[in-house]
Amino acid sequence: MKKIKVLNLYAGIGGNRKLWKNVEVTAIENNESIAKIYQDFFPDDKVIIGDAKEYLLKHYKEFDFIWASPPCPTHSRIRLMATKSGSYEAKYPEMDLYQIIIFLKHYFDGKWIVENVISFYEPLIKPFKLNRHYFWSNFKITFIKTKYGGDIRKGHARELQEIKGINIDKYKLKGRIKDSAIRSYFDPEIALHIFNCAFKEKQLELKEKEK
Repeated sequence: MKKIKVLNLYAGIGGNRKLWKNVEVTAIENNESIAKIYQDFFPDDKVIIGDAKEYLLKHYKEFDFIWASPPCPTHSRIRLMATKSGSYEAKYPEMDLYQIIIFLKHYFDGKWIVENVISFYEPLIKPFKLNRHYFWSNFKITFIKTKYGGDIRKGHARELQEIKGINIDKYKLKGRIKDSAIRSYFDPEIALHIFNCAFKEKQLELKEKEK
């Protein structure tokens, strides 16, 4: 069976990637330390340290499926509340999120999905909402129960790693970078469900041919 060519943008340490099968993945991550962890987790994937938007613009035609998880802090309700309490300075929401959605919608012929947190404002483009996330895609996503219990926004790195079933303690990461990597580690079972939703029709066709 021919492998599905996947572009994994803003890859982090690859929670979304964990359960995908029969794929040829190119992962883009701009933080070298985080990219090293991803490569250790998925040694067969091609990992590129660089700008996700720039790579997308130059290489989007080479893939069957694109997953993008642009940075979310400037869109999050948590940061808004922290800013109002004086813990953070105010920042403009980063519009890379909507640039990527619009680009994929009009230029990319394959299956695509963009994921982000639930924003503190009404989304400029209507998303699908699942658990703590917004999703924009060109295929239908059905509901699935999340694996992780409790509020994963709270707790220390060790507690969050236990919840998510990962351990990156051996890697030398600065506090905030490590915390961000763990918190943004996407639920692999939900990512697999979404991937299957994208290719459901193809899988059904293959099953029919095998009969």
